[in-house]
Amino acid sequence: MKRLAILGSTGSIGTQALEVVASHPELFEVEILTAHSNTGLLIEQAKIFKPNAVVITDEAKYEAVKKALSGLPVKVFSGSAALLDVVQWDTVDLVLGAIVGFAGLHSILAAINAGKQIALANKETLVVAGEIVMQRAAEKGVRIIPVDSEHSAIYQCLVGEQWINIEKVILTASGGPFLGRKTNYLVNVKASHALQHPNWTMGAKITIDSATLMNKGLEMIEAKWLFGLDNDQIEVVIHPQSILHSFVQFLDGSMKAQMGLPDMKLPIQYAIAYPQRITNDYKRFNFRDFPKLHFEQPDTKTFRNLALAKEAMEKAGNLPCVMNAANEVVVNAFLTNKVGFLEMSEMIEKTMEKISFIEHPTLEDYENSDREARLFAGELVKKGLLSVY
Repeated sequence: MKRLAILGSTGSIGTQALEVVASHPELFEVEILTAHSNTGLLIEQAKIFKPNAVVITDEAKYEAVKKALSGLPVKVFSGSAALLDVVQWDTVDLVLGAIVGFAGLHSILAAINAGKQIALANKETLVVAGEIVMQRAAEKGVRIIPVDSEHSAIYQCLVGEQWINIEKVILTASGGPFLGRKTNYLVNVKASHALQHPNWTMGAKITIDSATLMNKGLEMIEAKWLFGLDNDQIEVVIHPQSILHSFVQFLDGSMKAQMGLPDMKLPIQYAIAYPQRITNDYKRFNFRDFPKLHFEQPDTKTFRNLALAKEAMEKAGNLPCVMNAANEVVVNAFLTNKVGFLEMSEMIEKTMEKISFIEHPTLEDYENSDREARLFAGELVKKGLLSVY
């Protein structure tokens, strides 16, 4: 019986993780649930799974949650400090990090410091501070199992292999809803169009990142740190069907790929059950449904975020942190119809140019860079590109 702390339980990954848990009550027990502000769903989840504790990080929502759960043996806490505390409890065996964005970094570091095993869905943790996170994990003997479908695929391909034998990894991308479109089309698209992903059911932020190819750029940086790769060992290929989730090519030229229908519950289940494989009733892949699988090169001239992410990965330092912060700001602005689809890349690029580069940042440097980048990108959103830059 694994006792789980699910950070971000009301988001897309968190809710699907609870579906997995509900299907295997003999294997998993929910110890901690956390959310930022979605009190309604958090309360509903707490009533069903009856965790030891819940944390609502928006302190203004504490009384509502406390009152709603007053008749249950569930401890209720609020605020960021409480989040950092509960992941270190002795009653927690594994922490599923599913908080979106930079906000998830400190809770993962706190869990690693306490020696907890990590199932990581928050790719930004490694994008922002991958060197620090992986070094800390190595020092504490903590295994980080990726939840991203692409990194889960690579991890599965490497079971039984020596990582030093990797020649390269190839991350697959569906291409999102705008695959093959050019700038004259993209200039007019709205958030409602970008949220219509052809294959995956995901949260709003990651769905927009998929549409801009920023998600694949973030995954390149995540793969670099997660698997200890050089920049030139990471490639991206467009695979519209999302059946082959990623490849590993070894020094002898042999390749392994992990396949399956696009369903995030599969990598979630793999990560929280590892090293076991457990049964489920999910729909199975059938070759008759996919007589042809297609692959093509990404269009980085149209979808410039992938090129910006590669630049950030290669220059390293605090640049991925700056890029990530700007991206979070402009994606939120796009979702609220304050900026256009193509403007997002322009604003990210301008922010990367503006914020001072730090070659060997500390954790404090990352925090400062994140804050400065958000402020600058916010001004670009508020006043427009030309008036600020």
